[in-house]
Amino acid sequence: MRAGIYRLLARLLARPADADLLALVAGLGGDRSEMGQAIAALAAAAAATAPEAVRDEYDEVFIGVGRGLLIPYASYYLTGFLNDKPLARLRIDMERLGIARAENVVEPEDHVAALLEMMAGLIEGGFAVPASDEDQAAFFEAHVVGWMPHFFADLEKLPQARFHGAVGRVGRLFVEIEKAAFEM
Repeated sequence: MRAGIYRLLARLLARPADADLLALVAGLGGDRSEMGQAIAALAAAAAATAPEAVRDEYDEVFIGVGRGLLIPYASYYLTGFLNDKPLARLRIDMERLGIARAENVVEPEDHVAALLEMMAGLIEGGFAVPASDEDQAAFFEAHVVGWMPHFFADLEKLPQARFHGAVGRVGRLFVEIEKAAFEM
């Protein structure tokens, strides 16, 4: 289930959601917990948003003219610069864990979607064998928890992010849950 949430968040942040993904997300259900309510709100946002509107919003929030409203890279959030030391440290950890950069991806590896995919792969064993809880926790501590809560909170409160704000809320709560679980 954890890997599924990581993958869903990654897909919603890698590129604009198409009609099929919006329909899938619209079918999600939530419970009365805070996370369940966030998932229900994301489902409602997906049901109420056309793919063209999601594409336009994605472009405004993440691409922009010159740059988007949010820069979805760990290096930028941690240092204020792209392609900085956090990316170098990530590449070292990727090599150690047997994670290779996808050949068809031009984005730096510290993009939020790439890091979420890496976490899913570590859980499921997508890079060799499932990573130990200790390796998952170390990767999470080194490359996720230091910046993603801020990124997701920024996304959640961004007025232009009508659909992606709901993604931000789910992401923020999920990272909080993961952080608490790793601290146990």
